[in-house]
Amino acid sequence: MKKGSTEALEETMQESKTEDKKRATLIYDRSCPICSGTVEWIEQNEQEGAFEMMPCQSDSLGSRYANIGFEECMRAMQLVLPDGHVLVGEQALPEIFKRLRRYRAVALAFKLPGAETLSRILYRWFALRRYSIARIFFRGGTDRHTHHKRT
Repeated sequence: MKKGSTEALEETMQESKTEDKKRATLIYDRSCPICSGTVEWIEQNEQEGAFEMMPCQSDSLGSRYANIGFEECMRAMQLVLPDGHVLVGEQALPEIFKRLRRYRAVALAFKLPGAETLSRILYRWFALRRYSIARIFFRGGTDRHTHHKRT
């Protein structure tokens, strides 16, 4: 390999490392059709390279994020920020919206009086009932007993 090629490769690798440091990791329930659909929507609307998506059911969850248990992950989405700080459930919503192309202004709505309380109530209500809600909106839905399987 020529010296110029080696330098270009090293530069590309450094850019990739820098990009990874800016990425937030969104950990979600892959077996929930609504959660998976939301992840697809986020991927379509994210600022380039803003997120890495990781299902709770991933075998690498425990090795990459030892502080996030599987059961905790199944109760609420987890957003791991580049600095390692973890936002859980409704706390992650404003940060997710900040990282989307066309929906960044929505993050401001979470600063309105009462928004934090309302988002906590609504998110927790939804999270506890997501499989029942999915059965209503998706034919065949999902079996709540299969959501604990890891792959």
